[in-house]
Amino acid sequence: MTQAKTAPLLVELLTEELPPKALARFGEVFSAGVFAGLSQRKLVADNVAYQWFATPRRLAVLIPDVLDIAADQQVEEKMMPVSVALGADGQPSPALLKKLEAKGIAASELPKFTKRMDGKSETFFYTMQVAGAHLNDVLSGIVADALKKLPIPKMMRWGDSDVQFVRPVHGLIQLHGDQLVPGEVLGLQSRQQTLGHRFLSKGLITIPDATAYAETLRTEGKVMADYAERRGTIGGELAAKAQALGAQINQADGLLDEVTALVEWPVVYVGEFEPEFLEVPQECLILTMQQNQKYFPLLDASGKLRNQFLIVSNMAVADPKHIIGGNQRVVRPRLSDARFFFTQDRKEPLASRISKLGNVVYHNKLGTQLDRLLRVQNLATQIGNAIGADTTHVARAAELAKADLVTDMVGEFPELQGIMGRYYAQHDGEAADVAEAIADHYRPRFAGDELPSGNVGCAVALADKMDTLVSFFGIGEKPTGDRDPFGLRRAALGVLRLLMERQLPLELPALIRWSAGTFPAGTLQADFESGLLAFITDRLRNLLKDQGEPQDVVEAVLGVNPARIDRVPARLAAVREFVAVPDALALAAANKRIGNLLKKVEDLSALGTPSSALTTEAAEKALFDEVTALAPTVSEAVRNEAYTDALMALARVRASVDAFFEDVMVMTDDPQVRQNRLALLKTLSDQMNAVADISRLAV
Repeated sequence: MTQAKTAPLLVELLTEELPPKALARFGEVFSAGVFAGLSQRKLVADNVAYQWFATPRRLAVLIPDVLDIAADQQVEEKMMPVSVALGADGQPSPALLKKLEAKGIAASELPKFTKRMDGKSETFFYTMQVAGAHLNDVLSGIVADALKKLPIPKMMRWGDSDVQFVRPVHGLIQLHGDQLVPGEVLGLQSRQQTLGHRFLSKGLITIPDATAYAETLRTEGKVMADYAERRGTIGGELAAKAQALGAQINQADGLLDEVTALVEWPVVYVGEFEPEFLEVPQECLILTMQQNQKYFPLLDASGKLRNQFLIVSNMAVADPKHIIGGNQRVVRPRLSDARFFFTQDRKEPLASRISKLGNVVYHNKLGTQLDRLLRVQNLATQIGNAIGADTTHVARAAELAKADLVTDMVGEFPELQGIMGRYYAQHDGEAADVAEAIADHYRPRFAGDELPSGNVGCAVALADKMDTLVSFFGIGEKPTGDRDPFGLRRAALGVLRLLMERQLPLELPALIRWSAGTFPAGTLQADFESGLLAFITDRLRNLLKDQGEPQDVVEAVLGVNPARIDRVPARLAAVREFVAVPDALALAAANKRIGNLLKKVEDLSALGTPSSALTTEAAEKALFDEVTALAPTVSEAVRNEAYTDALMALARVRASVDAFFEDVMVMTDDPQVRQNRLALLKTLSDQMNAVADISRLAV
């Protein structure tokens, strides 16, 4: 047998410009697919670290220590039960002979079969020697399979070929060490040449061996092939340029990733625009520069936009004035559009646009944006009244909150909704807290976002999010799996953060009822409230666990379905403190035992109040006295939200509870005594669960 050899393996697919927002994902999935295919065929060890590359025009992977021939493998295959494989005479049955023939196994091999129990029957197993895979034979198929796994929503064809891919392909490298691995993928024959930068490189570039790939492309092709290296280089150059200018970069989510996917040889230049454009709200200018032109706007030390921006170019030239000048000419019309929209929008008061919302459909089962506005206004006013906000300002902010949806600026840049409403409200002379609430009512927009700054904004934000949740749960449009087209998970987290972090004294079930009451009769399905409450509670559970709260503590607090979300942090703190008490776990176990007994009672309300006259055992009388004395202490502590005091008071009954379960038969034959003992345990359970369901703390 030929001695197997190991060498680094390089695979590169050369293409037309790939979709920038998907490039990094393509690179990761492609490289992982190639590695998995090699690993499955035992051509590479599972723990080998590989390197992936991705540029606008190529996907590649470099994997060290790849075998050219895998070792032969012994493979065991289950044949069939012995009772089926052998006839009464002990000879191979027709069924076995047919299977042996299909697999090319001679009947004379039967003595080499292994017999062992498989389930309830004795079964034949056959061990065969399988030749190891040859890299030259399987690599092209592995590469083709890896490409099929790319998350490509839509394929394209080009020329007169039937080949399909996300973009036309022009070259394929399959190089094992310095040896070409022949094969065909997407109609391309493997070769040892590739192309460099579209403008800075000349002609074909030969890759002498797999490990020389990145350096050869860098020196001969002006291509920085490693995505992570290129991203780091761009980030470093942006920071250095900004520092040299005494400025700060306005970062945008995903923009650095996107420009990394647009260039192969990044160079950063400084551009500028006319200072008079700074009269336009900077959010508009920043958004158009980032979204349309992929520029990085610069801010001064106070966070105010400067009339400068950074360009990540794909061209390194001695004199960049033409590149800079071209980019400045391109951005100017965009900024002019923003200034035009801003000027035109301010000619019409924001309030005059409210009626136009009646022409904007929110949802075919939920009416127009105007219908929604009236619901939110109604609910926000109720919330504002409950939290002590200026209800006149709350009503006005809710009335104006969606009016900017029909402005030219928001029509062009939907991301600016709320922000532009604030600017236009300020221009119209609305109260300061009204204008701020228009922008704030969308907050929090994402995890970690700031909350509204004042009570007016909190009232409108909470009403807006509750309306969203009640609307779509009420018509049966719930999130499923990864699908959440209406952002209900985000809305629920926003509600929870507002209630907890702003300490709003509102009951969640009441908020759901208030919101449902703003809809016309028949709009919402019956009994949707319990499902919505469970959904929000589940989001709360995840939020608390993400914040590092112990799971058993979270489950204990949520086990009593607290209506006041603002008091949940205090309940959590009390339970954490209670857990440290020596008697805590024993009481938790007792509470669990009590709960199991009470589950056997069909109607707990029928148990009534326990009577001292019906207590017969000493341990029973002692527990009755303890529970009776404990009741006012726990009730007062809970009423005053002194949750720690309420839980700590329970520690005093540990000995009495233990003695009760040791000496007293709860389920006695006497029905009156049995009911009285269950009523006593029900009273104790109510006290134990006044803050949290401490049975959830039991191991």
